[in-house]
Amino acid sequence: MAANLAPSDVEPLHNFRIPDLPPDFYYIPNFITTEEEASILRKIPAQRWVTLSHRRLQAHPSTLTPNNTLLASPLQPFLITPVVDRFKTLDIFDKTPHRTPNHVLINEYKRGEGIMPHEDGSAYAEVVATVSLGASICLQISPKPGDTPSENNPCPESSMPDDSQDADDKHNYPGSGNEDTIERCATSTSSSRHQYKIPTRILQEPRSLLITTGPAYTNLLHGIAPNEVDEDLSPDTVANWSLLAEPQIIEAAGGRNERATRVSLTYRDVLKVSSAASKVFGGLGKR
Repeated sequence: MAANLAPSDVEPLHNFRIPDLPPDFYYIPNFITTEEEASILRKIPAQRWVTLSHRRLQAHPSTLTPNNTLLASPLQPFLITPVVDRFKTLDIFDKTPHRTPNHVLINEYKRGEGIMPHEDGSAYAEVVATVSLGASICLQISPKPGDTPSENNPCPESSMPDDSQDADDKHNYPGSGNEDTIERCATSTSSSRHQYKIPTRILQEPRSLLITTGPAYTNLLHGIAPNEVDEDLSPDTVANWSLLAEPQIIEAAGGRNERATRVSLTYRDVLKVSSAASKVFGGLGKR
């Protein structure tokens, strides 16, 4: 891992917290190497893609049941090494029920594709770790629509889709009529003791890791606008600018990021796990 980890006597993620955002967002550039990135991309099984209207995805080891239960099964080795092995050195899933991710959603975003603002939902522990592969993309961070925010809950909860649903993306992007809600929440938030800059964007570079926990997981939405180019990128508009591996590339391009195909690996810990399927198949195998 190219990024320098914090000293052992400091919280492992301390050096990677994104400033000016509610706790806890963390961004680690160069979490994996170029060779590791290429290896993972080669090993993604082509036959498992499910095509939605705006992107395609895979769920590993499987999709959840209708009652948000995961049928127990191990993740494939290419999803564990080196990614999950490095999670352990950072204690990322150290406080989740299973102390390790047991589910990975692989999303592919081609140029001009995105996903509407959403939350990851209550089926998972409040930790999500996303590895980006292939190309850079901007993640939009915005408050949830709902009641007037308060200092303790700057962005109230609402019923929103999760990232495995094929929702109509066009209705919730900036410019679609929700700006009043976003501005109301951002104004209330900025007047509190925490001067958070919301809405904002996080630029996810290839081979980077983005971690979302706690209030960042429960109280905010994240989405990707269906743009071909991310524009007006600067220290004032990108929350993790100071943590980027190569901000000079964006500067040289005049604050623009030309989109290309980007693949994300989203690691989570599903709360409800059933071993019923593994027992059935295991029993059949012993006959």
